[in-house]
Amino acid sequence: MRCLIFALLTLIGTAQAQEVTICYNYGCAVQAQVTFDLNDLAELDALFDDVNNAALERGSIQLAVGFMNRVAGKQTPIHNDKGGNYDDNGVDGRMDCIDHSRTTTAYLKFIAARGLLHFHRVLEPVRRAPLLVNDHWSARIEDNATGAQYTVDSWFFDNGEPAAIFLLNEWLKGAEPHD
Repeated sequence: MRCLIFALLTLIGTAQAQEVTICYNYGCAVQAQVTFDLNDLAELDALFDDVNNAALERGSIQLAVGFMNRVAGKQTPIHNDKGGNYDDNGVDGRMDCIDHSRTTTAYLKFIAARGLLHFHRVLEPVRRAPLLVNDHWSARIEDNATGAQYTVDSWFFDNGEPAAIFLLNEWLKGAEPHD
C-alpha cells in the first residue's frame, strides 16, 4: 500500500509545472527561475519518444536544449542572446560560455531527473583553455555504455537553436560547428 501511495504522489508531482534555474548576463551575473508548464513538459518529453540508442538520445538532447532556451526566452531576456559573445555585447539577456555551460547543465539534470536519459549521464561542465583569450566552457555528458564523453554546447548559436554536440577530445582541440 505504501508503494502505491508513493507512486501516486510521484505521478502527482510530475503532473505540475516545474522550474529550472538559469543564468545570464555573463559570468552568471543574473539568475532566474524558468517555469516549464504542462504543455512545455509534454513537448520536452515527446522529444525523447522513440529514442532507442545513444546517438538518437544525443540528437534529442540537442533539440531539447534549444527548446528549453526558447521557453526560457519567453520568460527572461535571454531571447536577446546571439551566438558567441560579440553580436549581443551589452544587451540584457546575453549569455557567455559560462552562462551557457551552467544553464545547459541545469537543463540536462532536469531532463535526467524526468527519466528521459537512458544512454547518458550528466557530468559537470568542462573547460578548455588553449590560450587565455580562448577560454571556453561547455556542459558535458557521458555515454553509459562506452564511457565516451561529449560536450553539449549552445554558446555558438542564437537563443533557441539546437546545441552542438562534440566528442570531448575534439572539443578540447577547438572543434566548432563550422568545422
